[in-house]
Amino acid sequence: MANRPANAGAHSAGPQQGMPQATPQGVPQATPLATPQGPAAAPPPVHHQDFPRGRRAAPAPTAPAHAAPAQAAPAAKPASAVVAWLPYLIVLAGTVAGLVEAWLGSQHAGRGTAVVGAALLVAALARLALPPRYAGLLASRSKAQDVAAFAVLGAAVLGVAASLP
Repeated sequence: MANRPANAGAHSAGPQQGMPQATPQGVPQATPLATPQGPAAAPPPVHHQDFPRGRRAAPAPTAPAHAAPAQAAPAAKPASAVVAWLPYLIVLAGTVAGLVEAWLGSQHAGRGTAVVGAALLVAALARLALPPRYAGLLASRSKAQDVAAFAVLGAAVLGVAASLP
C-alpha cells in the first residue's frame, strides 16, 4: 500500500490533526495541520507546451536582445488563408439564404429547407474536392468523416424538404 499516507487508518494512534486539544488550563487549542511530505505529496503539475501538435504554426524567430526594435510592416495573409474561407462562406451564404426563405412564411418553408439541404451537399462536394489547406473551416475531422456527415445531413434535410408542401 505504497500510495496510502503514513497516517491512513490510524484512528486511535493519537490526537487528530486540526482537532482542538485540551490544555492543562482547560482552554481548547487547535493543533496545526501537517503538510504532506514524501511519497504522499502531490506531484508537481505537468505543462504540455507542445500539445496539441496539430495545425499550429512554428513559433516566430525572436530577435537578439541587443538588436533595436524594427518597425515591421503588417504581414499580409497568405493567399491560401484567404481562399480557405471562400468555400465556408459560400456554404454559409446558402444556409442563411435558405433560412431566410423558410422564415418568410409557411408557403416558402419547403423551398427554404431545400436550399439549406443543397448548401450542405455543396459543403460535402467542396470538402471532397478541395485539398485540406483550401477546405478551411469545412475540415474538422478526417475527409471521409466530413464528407459523410455533410452528405447525410444534406440528404436528410432534402428529405424533410420533399415532405413539406
